[in-house]
Amino acid sequence: MILIQGFGRILATLAVAVMVMMTMVDFAEARRAGGGFGSRGSRTFSTPSTTRTAPTDAQPIDRTMTRQQSAQPSAGRNATATNPRPGLFGGFGGTLLGGLMLGGLVGMLMGQGLGGGIGMLGLLLQVLLIAGLFLFLRRMFAQKNAPAYAGNGHARNAAPHRGPDFKIPSIGGGSRKTAPQPKGGDEIGIQQADLEQFESMLKELQAAYAAEDFRTLRQITTPEAMSYLAEELGDNATQGLKNEVRDIHLVQGDVAEAWREGADDYATVAMRYESIDVMRDRATGALVSGDPDNLTETVEIWTFLRRNGGDWKVSAIQGVENA
Repeated sequence: MILIQGFGRILATLAVAVMVMMTMVDFAEARRAGGGFGSRGSRTFSTPSTTRTAPTDAQPIDRTMTRQQSAQPSAGRNATATNPRPGLFGGFGGTLLGGLMLGGLVGMLMGQGLGGGIGMLGLLLQVLLIAGLFLFLRRMFAQKNAPAYAGNGHARNAAPHRGPDFKIPSIGGGSRKTAPQPKGGDEIGIQQADLEQFESMLKELQAAYAAEDFRTLRQITTPEAMSYLAEELGDNATQGLKNEVRDIHLVQGDVAEAWREGADDYATVAMRYESIDVMRDRATGALVSGDPDNLTETVEIWTFLRRNGGDWKVSAIQGVENA
């Protein structure tokens, strides 16, 4: 009996380790499945207004340090549409189920309620089956609700391909004639100089990202946005990859929303740009993904933040649904 109980405790310990490992993998997958990062202040969890450049909704920001409880919906839009409820096993239900399973395992480790060797092994088998079913269903629902990301699909989910000239009331077009931009989203009066700076920052950020120039990235982004860009660059390096971005050209852009929160100004801008955007093997330079000979067109939503009348900085980047 002592031998059986010792064997059962070893199995229970292994079960706890397996559950922890599977949960960590599940969280890692959820972290990488999203469509945007950074902060839009009180509008972080609301969908930016659609524009001529981006006529479909932006993907939600799922990597942010902003508290969701403090988010306020933008005028005329329903913020709850971009904040889906917890999944089937999310929130309280998932916590309760996890607590019951963990409690049963702890009880077995303490030697309580084993009901003999056979009863203990049967209970352990049931717990493992329940844990496997729980994680399977959770991943299934997470994959069902995860937004598809625009771009090449490599690790850099937020700093991809876009970019042309800004013109008030819209960005881009060059000598091309553009339709009048509807008013109502710009509450602070974005000027032509601001638009030109946004275009310049688009190119500067892409070039700095490709060169892994952390100094420049820190200068033109908020600390939060910088942390996510650095994380993505670190992921690339870990996988032995290096992103190459060049020939960036802004095709068209316009202001989706611009507003003020205290001493901070925010401007959310839709940008359609072209670039050569490929992923290469870090050691050999061999092409891993992307087309090195043809431009790729991308549509993204960038949010810029200006604190206390200072310089604009990139604070959030989002993909666009079905761009």
